[in-house]
Parts: sequence; structure tokens; C-alpha cells
Amino acid sequence: MPTPSGRSAAGVGCDDHDNTLKGPVMTLPTDPTDTLGSAAVWGQAAGAVLSSAVELSFWGGVDPASGEVIDRHHPLSGQRLAGRILAIPGGRGSCSGSGVMLELLLNGQGPAGLVFERAEDILTLGVIVAEELFATSVPVVVLPPQSFRALCQAGYAAISGDRVVFADQPLECVPAPGPAPVAGAALELTAADRACLAGEQGQAAQAAMRILVRMAGLQGASRLMDVTQVHVDGCIYTGPGSLAFAERLRDWGGRVAVPTTLNSLSVDRRRWQAQGIDPALGEPAARLGDAYVAMGARPTFTCAPYLLETAPKLGEQVAWAESNAVVYANSVLGARTMKYPDFLDIAIGLTGRAPCAGPHLTEHRRARVRVEVSLPSVVDDAFWPLLGYAVGGVASSRIPVVAGVAHLAPTADDLKAFGAAFATVSAAPMFHIAGVTPEAATVEIATAGQSVPTIALSKRDLAAAWEELNSAGDDPPDLISLGNPHFSLTEIRALAALCQGRQRRPEVAVVVTCGRDILDQAAAEGLTAPLEAFGVRFVTDTCWCMITDPLIPPTARVIMTTSGKYAHYGPGLTGRRFRFGSLADCVAMACIGG
Repeated sequence: MPTPSGRSAAGVGCDDHDNTLKGPVMTLPTDPTDTLGSAAVWGQAAGAVLSSAVELSFWGGVDPASGEVIDRHHPLSGQRLAGRILAIPGGRGSCSGSGVMLELLLNGQGPAGLVFERAEDILTLGVIVAEELFATSVPVVVLPPQSFRALCQAGYAAISGDRVVFADQPLECVPAPGPAPVAGAALELTAADRACLAGEQGQAAQAAMRILVRMAGLQGASRLMDVTQVHVDGCIYTGPGSLAFAERLRDWGGRVAVPTTLNSLSVDRRRWQAQGIDPALGEPAARLGDAYVAMGARPTFTCAPYLLETAPKLGEQVAWAESNAVVYANSVLGARTMKYPDFLDIAIGLTGRAPCAGPHLTEHRRARVRVEVSLPSVVDDAFWPLLGYAVGGVASSRIPVVAGVAHLAPTADDLKAFGAAFATVSAAPMFHIAGVTPEAATVEIATAGQSVPTIALSKRDLAAAWEELNSAGDDPPDLISLGNPHFSLTEIRALAALCQGRQRRPEVAVVVTCGRDILDQAAAEGLTAPLEAFGVRFVTDTCWCMITDPLIPPTARVIMTTSGKYAHYGPGLTGRRFRFGSLADCVAMACIGG
């Protein structure tokens, strides 16, 4: 399927006709470096290089309205992407980065072009959706590591198809060399796949299949496969583009072909008006959820679908989005899914078909690095998100096997917290813990007997991670934030036990986010009434990475959480300072007398 020529959504780019610069006149230097890569999205653009050796999550890391990097832990914090050639090794963290990329391209705040060191699904898909449904695009190229590192030292770059030229002086934008290659040309399609691609199943399914075929080709799949269920993360409202995408598919007659659950929304669907949420957010966020429900998805609205009765079993082939859910499904349940970006999730839901690639295949599930852990003297429930955060940082895009912690017997909640923090800073779709997770009875089984590098994670490394997550130091919290990912029933039980017989400081708010099903179960057990009497506020349908004022009290300056994920994203998302600690620590800080 040929794609439109590259049109830059912002900054320095070329249109389809004159290939002239959009912006200041640039002269070609005499000593540019010319290198070839692999074009994920065909096009042409030129601009100043903005580079980093650290992967970047666009959700929680880039403001979709302004294009500013807001991840306060990232080297590019404070930089703006508009009109620049962004060179990063790849994405990481949230599957919602594709939604942020779409918003940036549609509002003119996106980069002029993207260059990666490895194949990158999440951000690339945002560009593909912009091109397929909204006729705007920027070029995306993957360079070999040596060429990528050289580009990062340059001041300027020009992209033309699969060619990248870079130098210390501004460069001209030149036409792409010929038409774009046909995406997914080598993909084996069944007769039903081809019929869907031809529009025989309706316009929504056709658009979904077009996107799916393009992504499957980029992921190296030779064919598509059936999945038993889908979890959609794209119901998060990132801006007008995410709503336009969903309502367009709905209006085109889209209906899910397999059982499909929905991730957390950006608001509590049933209570956002009573909670005082600004209608400018509440109305479109609720409409977005309604659009997916109209296409047949279940209104589960949870970022922890593994807590539902429909959680997949060992070896089951599924298609989940939401980074923590993907990592838990692969690692803890032993189900099989790629880390599907927002928008590709519903494309699979509408067709029931997914690329047969990545962690769907056994050969792509083995550990590529071993992490040996030196344990601290005290281990409580804060240890697991802390360890996940540290392991994710050193593993980067490699699947790790963690050794030396099996005797601690982590619970399902511990592994949930570990996986969420791990997925925040790692691009890997899963982890293994030797002696704990189902595909890692031993390190040798996890690595399939292959020799892999070993990284020693010291107590000093864990202490450094602790300091990174505690941006507020010892300042007392104004808000206790619990449930990122959504609280489980066992976590609500633990909270109830810790709060029993104690009195909350009136100036400290305590808010728990959880799924509707979990809240109903907790109420049936008689847990919610005493917690609400203590002062706990329960919020369903949404989660902390989407919550804003007034659910976060405007007077709150310091937020304390048990979540490594939220302690990382929170400073950039909320502008507040964060403390990180165990559940017992959080309750103590909320109570009179500690």
C-alpha cells in the first residue's frame, strides 16, 4: 500500500510538490555525512537535531499541547520538539505515546522527523495513524547503531526516504528517492484478511487492517494470527485527535470481533461532574469511552485487566495495550502479547488478527541480560517497585532475568508493582524472575541456555533509585496517592488493616483508584465503609497518570505514593514534588501520631 509523501506537521519539512524548505533558507555544507537506514514511514524533512542516548516515553514525558519534554528525569527535560529532527534510541514506558504523537502532529507541535536506533512501534504507529486517517505525516527512519551515534553528535540533519544526511551546518531538504515501498508486501494474508483489506467487512475494519498490515510489516511478521482477547489503552484522552480517531471508526460501523476490555479513562465516567472536573476534559474524555463501548468493548475501565475474571492463561495469545498490563500478562501470567501501542489495540479488536511476531513467539521471550541483586537490610512492599524501577533502568530494551530474590516469595501485588515500575523505564515487553515467574524456573531456562551478560545491582544502585523517586525529600505529604496500577482487593484489605483504629490528619487527603469490579468486591466484604469513614476517597474508571485538579487538591504541594510508576511520571504530569514509600509508611504519614 503506497503511503502519502512526507508532510511535516511542524517546523522544517517538505510538501509534495516543491520540496522547498518551510522556514529559514538553509545552505548545504561541503562535508555532510550520508547514511542509509530503514524507513518506517517514508518522507522528507530537515531541521536541527535534538538527540539523547536515553529512550523517551511520550505519555507522561511530552506535553501533547506544547511539545515540551516534561519528564523531569530525562536529559531532554524542558526541550521542545517542534520542527526538530528527534533522535532517540527508541520509545519506552506507556503505550499511550502513540496518542501523544498523533496530537503533536495534528496541532503542529511535533518533530519534523524521527530517527531511532532500533525498530520502534509506539511512536511510529502514532505517525502511521496520522498519515492513514488524517493525511499528515513525518518521516521515521531507523539507523544502524554506529550511524545513529554519529547523528547524535551532529547539529543538523535531513531525511529523504531511507537516507539521512547530517552535518554541523544547516541542510537542505531534498526529495525522497522514488515512491514509498509497499508496506507489508511480504506478509502472508489469508483470503479473509484480503477481503477485509478490500473493504468487504466495512470501512472501519478496512482502515484497521491497513494499519495492522503496515505495522506487521515493520515488526517483521510473516503472517497475522488470531487472538482470544484485546485490552484497549487507546480510550485514554490525549486530545482531540484521540477522540476523532475513535469516533471515526465508530461512525464507519466498527464492531469488535473478539472480547475486548477497556483501560482506565481520563476521568471517572460516572462521577466526573460531581467531582468538579472541568467539562473541557470531562466531556470529550467521557465521549471517548462511549465511542469504544459503542464498538462493543466492555466498560471495564481498569489499567489492571489481569485482576478481572477474564485474565488470560499460560500460553494464551492475546493483544493487550497499557504498559504495566502487557508486562504482567507476559511475565506473571505467561500469556503472550506484544506491547501494543494505542490505536493498534482497537485495530486488532476490530479484526481479531494480530502480527505473529515479538513475544507471541517463544524465541522472542528469552532473557537477554541477567541482573544479580544485592538485597538491602530491610525489605518491605516498597522494595518491589523500587527494584522494578532499577532493573528497568539497567535492562533498557532487553528482557532481563532477575536472580537472587526468589526466597523473598513476592506476591501477585508485589509483582504488579515491580512490573509497573519496570515498564515505566524499560522498553522490554516482559521480565523474568528466576524461581518465581512461570517461564523462569531457573536462570538457564529463562535464557534458553544461552550466554548473556550479567549486571550487578548493588545496594548503592537501589539507594540511587530511591533518591530519584523521592523528589520531595522529607517534606510531609498533602496527598496520599494509592492505586497506580489500580488497587487489588488484597491491597484494599491491607489498607483497611493499617487504618483500623487510627485517625487521619485532616489536612492530608487519601485517594485510592481501583476498578469497578474490585470496588464492588471490597464493598461486599465490608471494607469500603470503614475506610471512607477514616477519610479514604475511592475513584474508579481513571488512574493517577490521568488525574488532575481538583481530585488532586490545588493546595497539595507534596504527593506520597507506593507506585514507582507514579513517582516517576508524577512530577512532570502534576508539577508537584513526590515522596515514595511502603503502604505502611503512607498510612503513617496520613495519621495523627504517625
